[in-house]
Amino acid sequence: MNKQSSGVARVLWVVVVLAAIGAGFVVWQKEKAAKPQEAAVALPSAASTSIPSSASAVQHPLGAAPAGASTAALPALGDSDSAVIQSLMALGGDGALKALLVPEHVIPRIVATIDALPKQSVGLNVLPLRTPTGSFVVGHDGNGQMVTSGKNADRYATYMYVAEKIDTGALVGWYKRYYPLFQQSYRDLGYPDGYFNDRLVAVIDHLLAAPEPKGPVVLVQPKLRYEFADPSLQALSAGQKFMLRLGPDDEARLKAKLRAIRAGVVESGK
Repeated sequence: MNKQSSGVARVLWVVVVLAAIGAGFVVWQKEKAAKPQEAAVALPSAASTSIPSSASAVQHPLGAAPAGASTAALPALGDSDSAVIQSLMALGGDGALKALLVPEHVIPRIVATIDALPKQSVGLNVLPLRTPTGSFVVGHDGNGQMVTSGKNADRYATYMYVAEKIDTGALVGWYKRYYPLFQQSYRDLGYPDGYFNDRLVAVIDHLLAAPEPKGPVVLVQPKLRYEFADPSLQALSAGQKFMLRLGPDDEARLKAKLRAIRAGVVESGK
């Protein structure tokens, strides 16, 4: 296995794990109440109001692929699943990603979910990963209030494992190589003038800005669904809410990975 091929698998894991953040949020909402409108959501076509999805000028251009990168023709986006999954499964080691991955429309699902993370919800039908098993665990503090439980870390352990099997040094070469498929998918999503790498960087920044509570977060259950007791937390986006639900330790670990990814993507354009 050469270094470039290893980078293909590992860097795809990074992007997929970003999308997994949305998966955890949707499941957390649906455990207590069904939301029919989410089940029918198509690939989103509207940008977040807080993070522009297209701009008059590209902010983070990727530039050319590095020397030594493969020059073989990329598959067409609509026919890319087989090649992407075949190379990914061949290089995936212990198969952790294989157990999580939804094998159809891989790149469009990744793009659509990343684009949706700064919004209030993520449709189940666009997720590139299978949702966590088990139920969201709620604990109680010394005052009898419902709080997020550290036991939820077990539900997200495989996602965190995949996230941390990342060679961030391989990111730039692979991402430049396969970027045309991500860019095409982003334009097909409804952003004909958008630049996906700018959106990716903006979403990473959005996730990095998620609050960092020092302990369990107080919850309420006004109807069927759990909500954050703090209105400012309840008003957060889908992606930022799930960052909180990871718990302080896993949130810090994932943010460290996101910072490393961002550095590679942004520096690649300089």
